[in-house]
Amino acid sequence: MSDDLHALEMLAIQLLARLSPSQRRVALMCVAREMRRHQSDRIAQQLNPDGTPYEPRKRASARSRKGRIRRQAMFQKLRTARWLKVEASPDEAAVGFAGRIARIAAVHQYGERAPVSPHGPEYQYPRRALVGIAAHDRESIRARLIAHLDGRISRG
Repeated sequence: MSDDLHALEMLAIQLLARLSPSQRRVALMCVAREMRRHQSDRIAQQLNPDGTPYEPRKRASARSRKGRIRRQAMFQKLRTARWLKVEASPDEAAVGFAGRIARIAAVHQYGERAPVSPHGPEYQYPRRALVGIAAHDRESIRARLIAHLDGRISRG
């Protein structure tokens, strides 16, 4: 079975190489959109790419107010298409964040130390991987590429 999958993957690579640069860009854009959907779904489920749950927010102290924000899931807005961007060229596809949001996402992605607010105290954020490729994502990429190539071949 593994040999069949490897042969199929090699065939897909050869077929992609035969496409024009604009056709490759279209195919990779389809893959990037699919990956954005997978990343968004995973962030909504509060899971790292390896399937482990995100470390929960730090418990609020008795003095601090217990607000709605603390009870809601983390990264609700970050997972929207407005912030989670896709890019594709004839050679590669990318899913990630841009601008100021990219810095906020990087702090969580790598578990860095950053100020809680401008000129505020610093906090060591736990690692919460927002973007990453899981094993089922690789299978999804292969399936999407093959489906795109199959559609292109059947249309002529």
